[in-house]
Amino acid sequence: MIVLLLGNGGREHALAWKLAQSPRLVKLYAAPGNPGIAEHAELVALDHAHQESVVAFARDNNVGLVVVGPEQPLVEGLVDKLAAEGILAFGPTAAAAQLEGSKGFTKDLCARENIPTAAYARFTSLEAAQAGLARFGLPVVIKADGLAAGKGVVIAETAEQAKAALADMFAGGFGAAGAEVVIEEYLTGEEASFFALTDGRTVVPFGSAQDHKRVGDGDVGPNTGGMGAYSPARILTPELEARTMAEIIEPTVRALAAAGTPYSGVLYAGLMLTADGPKLIEYNARFGDPECQVLMSRFDGDLIDLLLAVAEGRLAEIPAPRLAARTALTVVMAAKGYPGTPEKGGAIRGIEAAEMGGAKIFQAGTAQKDGLLVANGGRVLNVTATGATVAEAQAAAYRAVDAIDFPTGFCRRDIGWREVERERNG
Repeated sequence: MIVLLLGNGGREHALAWKLAQSPRLVKLYAAPGNPGIAEHAELVALDHAHQESVVAFARDNNVGLVVVGPEQPLVEGLVDKLAAEGILAFGPTAAAAQLEGSKGFTKDLCARENIPTAAYARFTSLEAAQAGLARFGLPVVIKADGLAAGKGVVIAETAEQAKAALADMFAGGFGAAGAEVVIEEYLTGEEASFFALTDGRTVVPFGSAQDHKRVGDGDVGPNTGGMGAYSPARILTPELEARTMAEIIEPTVRALAAAGTPYSGVLYAGLMLTADGPKLIEYNARFGDPECQVLMSRFDGDLIDLLLAVAEGRLAEIPAPRLAARTALTVVMAAKGYPGTPEKGGAIRGIEAAEMGGAKIFQAGTAQKDGLLVANGGRVLNVTATGATVAEAQAAAYRAVDAIDFPTGFCRRDIGWREVERERNG
């Protein structure tokens, strides 16, 4: 089969690495890709924002499956355009992708279907939003309604911080994503991520993970797109996973199917594990980044077979996906300045040495310049390792980090710390 993978980040490198292992693969194209993805695929200079060119390339090159990595083309309807030309794609239609494209859409769906989530209110003006703050206690969560690259969320500890966050969003601090704002009740508990695959009818679990959003050790500093993750998140016990499926995932899939907008693809639920059980924080309509890296490191099956079954509506006909019991952990190496303005152009050496111990380095924001691999974004590398325990995987990942020469980069040194402490304390 000929496959086209869209995207250029660490998530897409992990997908390319796994797709390339399938005996069904005849040819893998990636657009636009990155130097790491180029080890597994032929890179194509396509911009997914120009959807007609993506459709034309897929048609002209006999692509049997398009795998859409990032959220933007999903929300903008690329899958719809491919389907109109009879081209299979892994990912939801624009109508279903509103689960990620509009936080307000998802909150309203939860309210209608009695899906457990935080209390909320939606606002389209600064004045109304500031007045609406009185309904909520402190801390309070302020969210830009639309896509904001994982950064459009502020946890305000004081009323002044909340008002400043609202003013920033309505003034365009997150672009069009902040034209509408959702204010939410602050939930107490531990966060975890749960993944499921669905073809619109059948739903199957696809593992759990725990991301680390804050930029600094000990979960301090501003939110980022993710500074590291590990899988599985054992705090999400089999009982809590079953509740997540029954109370959150399955009602969502049923509601979208009943509305005539069935959801097909991966459904990524960000959860808060509260004293009352799991509650939905938000949905993503694609694999997480860096969660995809740890999930692909644990998935033992043929990824093309699995994604094709989802795209063709045959998920009930194949065995449930199996993820290995081992732990996978990834550490994000970011460019100095991230999550603000990252320092680009810094040379990166030592990846081969880092991988000699069994780690896998997925490239995210990288480029080739004058024969050197250099930083070309905020999150640059995903240093990924596996082990029998989180502590073992963590130690292996940081050994690989220390083998990499990236002077203008930095990372957190405590990825997986909660689970390491739980392991230590029995």
